[in-house]
Amino acid sequence: MKKSSILGIVVIAIAIAVIISTYSNTSTYGSFHDAEKTQDELHIVGHLNKGKQLYYEPTKDANYFSFYMLDNKGEECKVVFTGTKPQDFERSEQIVLTGQMRGKEFHASKILMKCPSKYTQDKIETTEATATTKQANI
Repeated sequence: MKKSSILGIVVIAIAIAVIISTYSNTSTYGSFHDAEKTQDELHIVGHLNKGKQLYYEPTKDANYFSFYMLDNKGEECKVVFTGTKPQDFERSEQIVLTGQMRGKEFHASKILMKCPSKYTQDKIETTEATATTKQANI
């Protein structure tokens, strides 16, 4: 075989290995219902059910935090996170969990939060009105 043929085969083999390793490390988005059907790790998007109590007792176990979340399809599930409670968790608008179901509980390995914007529409309108007033006075 020519050296160029061997080199081409090696490059193709490396490309296939990279594609397979990248594909195997990705997880998909789903709901709690989807998580019950699979053992794979999923991303679940939803929001905190503020009607139910959060459980975090750092004096007893600083690495146990549980709460109830509603996914985007409206299904509720208890979520257990093995870690400390994120700061301003109650104020989050949207939560993205990464993890898997264990029995009837979703065990999250990561929690990402979308916090409320400190710039609300009222403040933007007030700022624009103030700028317009200043320009009229000039």
